Amino acid sequence: MSNLNDLTALALPTGNSLVADETASRLSLSLKGLPLIQLRLTREPQLQVRVEARFGRPDGQAFWAACYWLFARDPACHHLTWQLDEVPTEALLSGLLISTEIVGHYRCERTLFWQLPQPWLGASLTPSYPQQMVISGGKRHPLRPVKPQGEVYRRFDARLGAWISLRTVDINLDLARFNRWQNSPRVASFWQEEGSLDQHREYLSKLDVDPHALTLIGCFDDQPFAYFEAYWAKEDRIAPFYEAGDYDRGIHMLVGEENHRGPHKVASWLSALVHYLFLDDPRTQRVVAEPRADNAKMIGHMQSQGFHCEKEFDFPHKRAALMGLGRERFFDRCKLA
Repeated sequence: MSNLNDLTALALPTGNSLVADETASRLSLSLKGLPLIQLRLTREPQLQVRVEARFGRPDGQAFWAACYWLFARDPACHHLTWQLDEVPTEALLSGLLISTEIVGHYRCERTLFWQLPQPWLGASLTPSYPQQMVISGGKRHPLRPVKPQGEVYRRFDARLGAWISLRTVDINLDLARFNRWQNSPRVASFWQEEGSLDQHREYLSKLDVDPHALTLIGCFDDQPFAYFEAYWAKEDRIAPFYEAGDYDRGIHMLVGEENHRGPHKVASWLSALVHYLFLDDPRTQRVVAEPRADNAKMIGHMQSQGFHCEKEFDFPHKRAALMGLGRERFFDRCKLA
């Protein structure tokens, strides 16, 4: 794992890197080899930022980069106070900065910063799909948007020192590894989906045409290591067991590669998966999961990332623990770096 005290650059999903020269009282940032912004820092009693030099870049880009650097550098930092001579209109409209009672002082809140969808969603970003209630399978729920294709989320995990990304399943590309993962005794003991290539092609094909489910491959540094299923809870089998919101999302999780197990890896991919689902539709207020009640290791990992066990209940095939994480709790306690 990387030491954030040694951080000098942050890779961006655009392919560029944000490079910093930081001292106790100053921060200079550059992008694409060109200076971006220079700031004076006052760290006590709380972190305050004042612009010393601008270099012709859009204010929104420069302010966002500085906030990203400072939040990634210190995951315990919850807000920054900016002292500005001019009203930062673009940053105020986007929610990057908010006004305070003191003239010329503006705040950036960690809980708001990580709800801004760019650049993490990249080309997959679409406006909130309009709501129309429909009935399918005897359940009333919002009409779901067309599912995305390709990469849907990418972020450099500064603490781990690696890219974490999510892309949709390509059955032709991913079938063999999905089959290998499902036939692993460790995975099979919880998923109980062992089978042949043909059986697993049928399994993935059914989910591919199911509008309530989205199948994803998790990658570290573009190397696939995990399979995830994200689903709209209102149409899912979990709905009768709790009061599901119209935009609640649920997750099933499978880490297939042994070299990517461990608490530090779970902290990276689980927070990224939840982050993606909250960004994908801002109306999503809760992410839920239903691991087997005796899967103490996974339940412990989830609790360490803010999930709590609401109750245990019986599915036809297993005794399950209902794990839930609310939007407000996730962003209020957000430790993304």
